[in-house]
Amino acid sequence: MAFASQLNQFPCKNLLVNRPNSNFTSRPSLPLNSIGIVGKSIGKQGISAGIPQPVFWVRAVTDDDEWGSEKEETSGEDSAVAVAEEPKEPTETEKLKKALVDSFYGTDRGLKASSETRAEIVELITQLEAKNPTAAPTEALTLLNGKWILAYTSFAGLFPLLSRGTLPLVKVEEISQTIDSQNFTVQNSVQFAGPLATTSISTNAKFEVRSPKRVQIKFEEGIIGTPQLTDSIVIPENAEFLGQKIDLTPFKGLITSVQDTASSVAKTISSQPPFKFSINNKNAESWLLTTYLDEELRISRGEAGSVFVLIKEGSSLLTS
Repeated sequence: MAFASQLNQFPCKNLLVNRPNSNFTSRPSLPLNSIGIVGKSIGKQGISAGIPQPVFWVRAVTDDDEWGSEKEETSGEDSAVAVAEEPKEPTETEKLKKALVDSFYGTDRGLKASSETRAEIVELITQLEAKNPTAAPTEALTLLNGKWILAYTSFAGLFPLLSRGTLPLVKVEEISQTIDSQNFTVQNSVQFAGPLATTSISTNAKFEVRSPKRVQIKFEEGIIGTPQLTDSIVIPENAEFLGQKIDLTPFKGLITSVQDTASSVAKTISSQPPFKFSINNKNAESWLLTTYLDEELRISRGEAGSVFVLIKEGSSLLTS
């Protein structure tokens, strides 16, 4: 956009002074008839003698000035030219993280991982640990802070829970760890989903920093969450059992009745507060060693060499 200096009430500026020969004497220019009119002064003697005279160009400039608008438009065209940037090449660490997350596919957080897949995961974890950007994770509490979703573990203690052997018709939706670095608390939570409701079991603990990479965790309280009612079950027309299809149409009335009863019970339970209980066991302690930490990925090692890979909630790695 063109801007003009304010001189009294009329903005003016000299655009061009052309002095072809310093020996010529300038003559006063003719007065302007109106704003925006260009005046010229050419000596008669110079014309008759064939000698060029100095020429003065004077122009009054307003906000709607024609030249100013052209300049502004030209400037706008120049500024509108976008330079296409080449895609950023992922770093070696980013490639390793993507490969690690891809290797979790089909493993059910490690429960169904084959020996070959486990070996591949261990190799990728080792390479990432060698590139750990946070040398002292316990001194970078802002990075530790927040909710972390478990993506993979080799901890056998979680496998019975993941296998659904102890909880028929119930599956594990999510296993997470939430760290509050200001209050030095950590909450481990498991969310379950059943036919009619979802619920969770959590443990609250305090943690102490024992080294630049290690924290000691002491569990204090357990919480059984209040079941939350889910959508009604859609009853299929038939079901397959032992290789045979069974027509469920005659049983729809009975199934619907059972479903309504269960739904009523779930609603009653949902109105109750969560059940909390204290953990007074002196052995209810553990430690974790954080071997890799950045804004979206955390790798920790526990007792007996178990490994945990967690992804920060909201990270694109969870959807990759």
